[in-house]
Amino acid sequence: MTRPAPKVNYVRLGEISVAYQAVGNGPVDLVCVPGFVSHLELCWQDPAMAWFLGRLSDVGRLILFDKRGTGLSDPVSDLPGAESRIQDIDGVLDALEVRRAALFGISEGGSLCAYYAYRNPERVSRMVLYSAYARLLHAPDYEWGWTPERYEKFVNDQYGWEKANPSVLGDLHYREWMERYLRSAASPGMIRHLMRMNAEVDIRDLLPAIDIPTLVLARRRDPLIDIQHSRYLAEHIPGARLVELEGRDHAAWLGDANAVLTEVENFLTGRVSVHRPRRGTVLDTLTRREREVLDLAFEGLSTRDIAQRLTISERTVESHISNGYAKLGIHNRVDLLRRGRELGLGAESSGVEPPFSPYG
Repeated sequence: MTRPAPKVNYVRLGEISVAYQAVGNGPVDLVCVPGFVSHLELCWQDPAMAWFLGRLSDVGRLILFDKRGTGLSDPVSDLPGAESRIQDIDGVLDALEVRRAALFGISEGGSLCAYYAYRNPERVSRMVLYSAYARLLHAPDYEWGWTPERYEKFVNDQYGWEKANPSVLGDLHYREWMERYLRSAASPGMIRHLMRMNAEVDIRDLLPAIDIPTLVLARRRDPLIDIQHSRYLAEHIPGARLVELEGRDHAAWLGDANAVLTEVENFLTGRVSVHRPRRGTVLDTLTRREREVLDLAFEGLSTRDIAQRLTISERTVESHISNGYAKLGIHNRVDLLRRGRELGLGAESSGVEPPFSPYG
């Protein structure tokens, strides 16, 4: 079940109206700066993303916005530059009468956060950069950047975003939602233009001048943004702390989202809320092999990877997954990711007591 979207408000910035939301009433004002596109209503219609945003709103007052040219904000005829993006953030903060806020930037949004912190340090209390980059494209002194060939392939591949999240690869329900989300967030032409604009980003020279407490988060096997991007940010922003997380999904709300949220909450508030696992006898209904297969599926391994790991056929893996789903009352991999921690999956392999995850 999805939660209703918070009320959408607008702030007028010259001839442009920018859509924003504010949810939660905690002590921290936290601005979530999305990746290259977003949609304030549809993001609450995916249970995984809605749960993730809901948990962020437990940390403090969560402020969301659609950048101009995307989502519910006004379309634009000219590509918005960095200065326009700064105006978007300033305008939303002014509308909410927020003098100073923490920033949480995701992917391209992380680059914007870093630039905003450089330009307006007095308005930023802390900064979290998740799977972000200082520069997207390859350069002689930036070897892990995208090659021109990879960049063009991603721009022209309509399933590129799905491939960036292996844990839901092949999940028809999630693909349908993501395609609808992207269609609503920006037109195909605008998406291509925004990607080309992102290809011009290079804030490397600004990083040493950023004097804001910064947490850099990245998953080691992110297939979209190489972890070297995050290592570079952490090395060049004075005092920044890097936390490398396990996982191979680019989207923060997929895979082990609890790990991301725990680091964010601890960095922003100095504490971590206790989410106790809801234990029961449901896992006792699984056979040993079903449990092994579901543990690996919960960690994000594909059917083929699981088969190779356990030296069994892919058909056998699919059979164990199907039987396990029926016993646990879940229907697909998205359900598995949402409820896995709650059910206790993955705990034995990680050796860490899993936090409660209120999905479903």
